[in-house]
Amino acid sequence: MAIQRTIRSLAGAALFLIALGGLAHAEVKIQNVTSPSGQTIWLVEEPSIPIVGIELGFRGGSWLDPDGKEGLSRFAVGLMNEGSGDLDAVAFANRSDDISARIGFSVNRNAAEVSGRFLLETLDEGIDLMALALSSPRFDAEPIERVRNQILSGIAQSETDPDSIAGKTWYANTFAGHPYARPSEGTAESINGIALDDLKASHARLYQRAGLYVSIVGAIDAEKAGEIVDRLIASLPEGEVREVPAVETVPEPGVTVVEQDVPQSVAIFGHKGLMRDDPDFIPAFVMNYILGGGGFASRLTEEVREKRGLAYSVYSYMSTMDGAGLYIGGVQTANERIAESLDVIRAEWARMASEGMTEEDLQKAKTYLTGSFPLRFDSNSKIANYLLFMQMEDLGIDYLEKRNGLIEAVTLEDIKRVAARVLQPDALSFVVVGKPVGL
Repeated sequence: MAIQRTIRSLAGAALFLIALGGLAHAEVKIQNVTSPSGQTIWLVEEPSIPIVGIELGFRGGSWLDPDGKEGLSRFAVGLMNEGSGDLDAVAFANRSDDISARIGFSVNRNAAEVSGRFLLETLDEGIDLMALALSSPRFDAEPIERVRNQILSGIAQSETDPDSIAGKTWYANTFAGHPYARPSEGTAESINGIALDDLKASHARLYQRAGLYVSIVGAIDAEKAGEIVDRLIASLPEGEVREVPAVETVPEPGVTVVEQDVPQSVAIFGHKGLMRDDPDFIPAFVMNYILGGGGFASRLTEEVREKRGLAYSVYSYMSTMDGAGLYIGGVQTANERIAESLDVIRAEWARMASEGMTEEDLQKAKTYLTGSFPLRFDSNSKIANYLLFMQMEDLGIDYLEKRNGLIEAVTLEDIKRVAARVLQPDALSFVVVGKPVGL
């Protein structure tokens, strides 16, 4: 049996490697399919690759954790592969291995996601196993304590990690009084206080048919897609769509210092950004490539690292959550140089806000952002994941076709208008962890 499982696993790995190149240059044709039970599915048929990738997204996530039970969703999700139905943790792992199935569970602040990768020849067995894991987790005592200890170990490490401390502090400051402010991984106190009934209640909250999104890519047709999805969700409650509370707060401008005896300071910074459905989101996305999102092509890297040697890495990015849009960045440098680094970052923020960018900068950003986009779709799993993202962000089924055109349509006038609107150097909120000099 062990040899047979090994052969199957090797065969599955080989097929996944074949899949890496199969869809890279093909046109992605998305079908909007409705299952017999009424579930919407976005499907891409790819008969040349005998693999099926399935992504499920459940609106909700760790913001649903009750007060005092921070980290509950992640705890529950960490047990979803630890036995289901009549299969304990070992039996579940062996069964997955036998049929070369990959089933994964994850959760973030806004959603719980489930992914499945199956060989076509064992698809039905894989769907049965995924449905069992989704609907009937065992929450046995041994895995509960093992996963609890793993989480506690991670929390203990994060309590001395400057990056983790900076991120937690920045989110706590930014979203004071909102569920987003709470540490999604929990605290030692909250994790130790979680009991079996809490885990069962979290499972029931996370996995409901209301607010469910589904994408499938692989060697199946619309009829088969509808059939297997209905099998997957047949035992899930209908539930209700949960809307995250509106975010009323914005981060307070200025600098918060968390002292830690380390040779380098870590800084997280940012301010209010744009929601993805804002008409200015695409121009702001293009602008950010030049400001801080383009690595060595960005102004922050050029000014902070290349010209002054202040830091190895400095970056910025746009972050969208269900209840808030953010513009965030980060830098790490010696304690003696962090104050100068923050001054340079503020100056570049202000320069882009007042001047915009050059035509050369704009063309550089467009070339990279449009040229690199197809690289996101070099496997069926990546396509399925991106289709799920498109659905959950309400981008429209034609977004793949029009996305590069939207970027190409951005003008220098758009950049200047959006930069003046979005970039607020005086509103930047910094959290610095270390022993910074001059702050």
